[in-house]
Amino acid sequence: MLTVENVTYKAGKHTLVKDISFMVHPGEVMVILGANGAGKSSLMRLLSAEKKPSVGSITLSGKVLNSYTAKELALKRAILNQQNIINLDFLAMDIVQMGRYPHYSNKPAAHDLDIITEVMAITGTTHMADRSFLWLSGGEQQRVHLARVLAQIWDTPEALLLLDEPVSGMDILYQQQTLSLAAMLAKKGFMVVAILHDINLAAQYADNIMMLKNGRKWYHGSPAEILNTKSIYDVFEAEADVFTNPNTLKQLIMPKVMIHQAQTTV
Repeated sequence: MLTVENVTYKAGKHTLVKDISFMVHPGEVMVILGANGAGKSSLMRLLSAEKKPSVGSITLSGKVLNSYTAKELALKRAILNQQNIINLDFLAMDIVQMGRYPHYSNKPAAHDLDIITEVMAITGTTHMADRSFLWLSGGEQQRVHLARVLAQIWDTPEALLLLDEPVSGMDILYQQQTLSLAAMLAKKGFMVVAILHDINLAAQYADNIMMLKNGRKWYHGSPAEILNTKSIYDVFEAEADVFTNPNTLKQLIMPKVMIHQAQTTV
């Protein structure tokens, strides 16, 4: 279980995350929503142990997150960052194999190679295996990195998977496939925490949603509980209609059209 208790994070004089508490259990997908600057990325850096809370605590499987060694944490937590800059001319398969580095010393065992093959198949990247990573499109590169982080924790029960805007740059098919895969992993016992910008994708795939504003938790609960016209306006300052999709029984959010009046200048 991932437990966040009264966490505050300050950078200089600025408070980026303020007094946030929540839990994520094995088998859950939690999505973090919020406008730009709401504190989503700062919270993700805390959950990944890249940063330490100024106040409060984060525990993973009953142990304080920042007390894990780098090797221990790599075996229990994987993160797909919003940006993954690689300038060297690796093959796509080489990138995916990097996810297995914490599991062996010199060379991958047959078990590691089997996992690499499996995650590349499930992410639709098998045909890219021998292609230069640098020549892939942005969406293709994101899928290769997804395969890498899956390879890292694929055989770790109840591992934590952190996804920071995982579908950015992907077309609609791979957006759906990626989040469907995240939901499938949760059903297998993984804990998934994802930052998304698309509220409709969050409504479709999240078990729980936390909505942030100004570094604070404003709403937290199931999509059915918290996705409504008031919460969306409170957090995003945008008007929207919320319906129930009769086919999926999930919320469907329709932003209202905004019309800007042209101003004549002399």
